[in-house]
Amino acid sequence: MSRQIVDQARERMDKSVQHTRDEMLHIRTGKASPLLLDGIKIDYYGTNVGLKQIANVTAPEPRLLIVHPFDKNALAAIEKAIIASDLGLTPNSDGRVIRLPIPTLTTERRAELVKIVRRIAEEGRVAVRAVRRDANEQIRKSEKAGELSEDESHRLIDLVQKETDSHISEIDELLKIRENEIREE
Repeated sequence: MSRQIVDQARERMDKSVQHTRDEMLHIRTGKASPLLLDGIKIDYYGTNVGLKQIANVTAPEPRLLIVHPFDKNALAAIEKAIIASDLGLTPNSDGRVIRLPIPTLTTERRAELVKIVRRIAEEGRVAVRAVRRDANEQIRKSEKAGELSEDESHRLIDLVQKETDSHISEIDELLKIRENEIREE
């Protein structure tokens, strides 16, 4: 039971780090990445579907994304969804595929994106710390209920803290990498 608390905390912290990673990947850098379009939903015959479900997205060049719809009738809906998104991309269609040139970022826009990425990282850290708090509360309740000895309780709290430190440093590393990508020309 005692080890189970730590394992559950680790699992929840892993999910928090993965969510943070996913959120950071949706932030546009100066390079083309198919992940950039992951959050876009298209109204396809009255149903909201993700872009990946109705099209293939590739990045043949560092500053170009190409969207190949599986159904040519979806081309206009995909274009509308891309324009409506807050990505700042202008689609160019030739009737078969959509080309999305990725413009270079201005210095001001880079600074804004760095702030956004830092905010996402802080939200991730807060989520990891919340998991730590919950695990520590569970450990203390188990100790008071007589299920754990005082020594075992302290040992588990130390294990949870080590997991917390590890996950927070992972988020910090993600932040550092993403900031460098944004600042690159």
